[in-house]
Amino acid sequence: MTMTEPAASTIDPDRWPDVAKAPRDRIRAGIAKVLVRRTVSRLPLRVVFPDGSTLGQAEAPVMTLHRPDAFYQRLGASGLVGFGEAYQAGDWDTDDLAGLLAVFAQHVTTLVPKQLQWLRHLHGPRHPRAEENTVDGARRNIHRHYDLSNDLFALFLDESMAYSSALFDVDESGRPAGELTAAQHRKIDRLLDVTGVGPDRDVLEIGTGWGELAIRAAQRGARVDTVTISTEQRDLAQRRVAEAGVADRVRVELRDYRDIVGPARGYDAVLSVEMIEAVGERYWPTYFTAIDRLLATDGRAGIQAITMAHDRLLATRRTYTWMHKYIFPGGIIPSVRAIEDVCRRHTTLRLQDLHAFGLHYARTLRLWRERFRHRASEVAALGFDETFTRTWNLYLAYCEAGFATGYLNVHHVVLGRSQ
Repeated sequence: MTMTEPAASTIDPDRWPDVAKAPRDRIRAGIAKVLVRRTVSRLPLRVVFPDGSTLGQAEAPVMTLHRPDAFYQRLGASGLVGFGEAYQAGDWDTDDLAGLLAVFAQHVTTLVPKQLQWLRHLHGPRHPRAEENTVDGARRNIHRHYDLSNDLFALFLDESMAYSSALFDVDESGRPAGELTAAQHRKIDRLLDVTGVGPDRDVLEIGTGWGELAIRAAQRGARVDTVTISTEQRDLAQRRVAEAGVADRVRVELRDYRDIVGPARGYDAVLSVEMIEAVGERYWPTYFTAIDRLLATDGRAGIQAITMAHDRLLATRRTYTWMHKYIFPGGIIPSVRAIEDVCRRHTTLRLQDLHAFGLHYARTLRLWRERFRHRASEVAALGFDETFTRTWNLYLAYCEAGFATGYLNVHHVVLGRSQ
């Protein structure tokens, strides 16, 4: 289903200044046009222009250009950030957004000709200093995403309110299958199992989310301290903990991971699900040093981390992306090697177990996006405009494509100390 493209005049220029108006640069737009035509000729996709003419392969995902001039102007001015803003503005559309983006994900290293790839370090915006993950900066970054509205997230998440990859059962062909809530609980239970969470264990969770892991850990008889810097998440997590009848075993605090003071002997388990992506590369040593400091001598840390290949991390670590600008300011996805290297250099923690399940994230995201799209009228009723809806549809499809093609992965990383 193609979403309706908004007219430029309907986009709020105060909320979406760089989406409401395309930049004017004929030279860069002309270069972008040439590069697009060359790229499309090499990829399995087809572009349809307003006059009905086409470019590319007949049997391939279709990208419909509604406003080619604006598309080229945005692309020429801001690269892939402009590509995303062109979708937000309705300059282009497609009936298969995840499928189209998967084509780009599969060919990401060759989208720009090799002789021009050095320009990536000169062309495009830089990471704003205000988005650096200092204590104050991290709070601002988290506020921009996780404090949007608990009601918004409830529209597309399942009843567990888990906002991270599920771990599904698999069908006869080995593909992820089954119901989402059961898969979210399977993911949580696996992480609790591999870190030994059970009765009378002291558990720290860094990054509360909306409380489901803390609740399930407490239901096993553990004592749980869980911290978040999102006020919206803290408030709802506290209510959910109370409703689950485990408030006597769960303490939810609004606290940065750098400010945690644990029990003298440390926690038996430290858990952190898809929080490392928001830490920032500069602060990875601080993050893992905190876990090392807070973990009991014989304890285990369980981290669920979105990951990418190490060579892609090295190639993109300084790049300011559309995802940074509109979805996750200050974020960076690590590689497994980067996690191991930081732990080796700065902590006593070492990798003890590793489990990958990237295709399960592709299915998780597909289910979220289906619910988000089907409940678009309810999203609008919460006060979110059409540009926001297109932004989040692109975000969810972009991530789904990344995991479906293997450009991104997700791991359970278990850390401990040699006995």
